[in-house]
Amino acid sequence: MKLLLTNIKTLLQTRENPPKKVSGKEMGNLPKIENAWLLVENGKIADYGDMKNLPEIEGFKPIDCTGKIVMPAWCDSHTHIVYAGNREQEFVDRIKGLSYQEIAEKGGGIVNSAKKLQETSEKELYSQSAKRLEEVMKLGTAAIEIKSGYGLTTEAESKMLRVAKKLEKHYPVTVKTTFLGAHAVPTEYKENKTAYIDLICNDMLPKIAAEKLADYVDVFCEVGYFSVEETERILEEAQKHKLIPKIHVNQFNAIGGIATGVKYNALSVDHLEVMTDKDIEALKGSETMPVALPSCSYFLSIPYTPGRKLIDAGLPLALATDYNPGSTPSGNMNFVVATACIKMRLTPEEAINAATINGAYAMGISDTHGSITKGKTASLIITKEVPSYGYLPYSFGSNLIDSVIINGELI
Repeated sequence: MKLLLTNIKTLLQTRENPPKKVSGKEMGNLPKIENAWLLVENGKIADYGDMKNLPEIEGFKPIDCTGKIVMPAWCDSHTHIVYAGNREQEFVDRIKGLSYQEIAEKGGGIVNSAKKLQETSEKELYSQSAKRLEEVMKLGTAAIEIKSGYGLTTEAESKMLRVAKKLEKHYPVTVKTTFLGAHAVPTEYKENKTAYIDLICNDMLPKIAAEKLADYVDVFCEVGYFSVEETERILEEAQKHKLIPKIHVNQFNAIGGIATGVKYNALSVDHLEVMTDKDIEALKGSETMPVALPSCSYFLSIPYTPGRKLIDAGLPLALATDYNPGSTPSGNMNFVVATACIKMRLTPEEAINAATINGAYAMGISDTHGSITKGKTASLIITKEVPSYGYLPYSFGSNLIDSVIINGELI
């Protein structure tokens, strides 16, 4: 099918020769064409330009975008959307004064979600997860990373990843999968964490790699979860299976996890709510993408990633939702972009770059997503009539999306 979008108020993120990522001052540059057109053909961006130079085109479905902005769809590089049930009671517990860590110590948190997931059939897990995926697609997300980590047994972790793969098969959205067996220590291994790490390294990793269920590997490198040394052991084992790291670091404490991520050529290091100058220096000159998860900070009332400081240090930054049942029960990338502007002091240009081109980099899909470029996947957001793209984060509580195109399909 051909789609011809015409009279576009502003066509955002237009790049003929796009970089893999943008860093530092480059993040403030958001190329655009005013009064533009764009042609979608066979699921790809076929051509685009100024309305004054619109060529003769035949056999297309017209879409009039008068007063509307067209831009690349969001690339959400950090989610846990495959989970069972919810943790609304823990939400109430936090309101009453318990911390995230205190809830985990009481048997809540990740271990609570793991118990629910283990008891949920694969069919039911798919049904619950598909509803969440459909919701985020309508909110403009066209590429999404999905982690395991709420299974904590070989079978349950595999079940999560099989569901993620099934979602990609049945929906036009691009899915990348990450094995996160090292998300927490199951209750039965509390007194013998080494035995659980042995299970991850000797049983989970080989089976998941053999079945090609994961693109990446993740570890929650944090006090009370997995130490730097334990993280290194898991990453070394993952290297044997050619799984690239994308790791949780610096959510509550800075313990050296960022330098470890860089050492093992992690594609991304995610969370980063607590950052030191040493952490920033470790990222300089690396190919590792820092990823901020501002809705997690919002929901847990913890510090926000110092995005302004990272960008001013010349580093890149990506934004993602962290959609999960415990700390971020939302996959709304529009809210993430707005919150990054409001709470992290990113400009609209920086936030949009972080959620598109840099988000694509953090998922390893720079060649196909993240910018308006001929030959890239036609995954697009068409806004409602708005004054400018700065209005998108400004009017943070409004749904400003008119329609979404994913892989050339209007959804």
